[in-house]
Amino acid sequence: MLNASQTAWPVFLTGLTLSLGLIVAIGAQNAFVLRQGLRREHVLSVVLFCALADAALITAGVLGMAQALGDKPGLAKAMALAGAAFLAWYGWQALRRARQASQLQTTQHGEGLSLGAAMAQAAAFTLLNPHVYLDTVLLVGSIGAQQPRALQGWFIAGSCMASVGWFTALGFGARWLAPLFARPRAWQVLDTLIGLTMWVLCGLLVRHVLQVH
Repeated sequence: MLNASQTAWPVFLTGLTLSLGLIVAIGAQNAFVLRQGLRREHVLSVVLFCALADAALITAGVLGMAQALGDKPGLAKAMALAGAAFLAWYGWQALRRARQASQLQTTQHGEGLSLGAAMAQAAAFTLLNPHVYLDTVLLVGSIGAQQPRALQGWFIAGSCMASVGWFTALGFGARWLAPLFARPRAWQVLDTLIGLTMWVLCGLLVRHVLQVH
């Protein structure tokens, strides 16, 4: 019989890899965090805001979806299969990106930002992006809701750890990471890994649906 840690660990890793695969992409939010890191300007505040915003949305998504789907097995199955389809599509998109040369561009030039202005921009890049709600509330939420109720906290913890780790590395490691992220080859390798990971998660989710339902 598996002990609690052995049972919780795969759920934690599922949340971690899923959220990391979704968050690690070339985009305005990541470019902004990298820029602030390069300038060493309000880095802690920006990193905390982005990580906490993700954590709040993920938690709301998982718990809200679990509540909504708790007594509706048909809807839960449909949401799980829709999530699997999205993972398959997202993985395919990542593998397509891996065939192209792209890079995360930012600059240290321009005027400095006040704390208020930096937080306003962080909020805009985070909360005004419709994809953040699709990713955190709907996709991560619906997949997290498929986990056993007692283990949903582990899934949330893994997902939040991905955000905290990524934004911390991006903000505070900007001066070391910027040259790497400026190399198209690095993003091609990263997108390949993301694409394959998303397909594995898709397969595991479909298998879970078939076993449970």
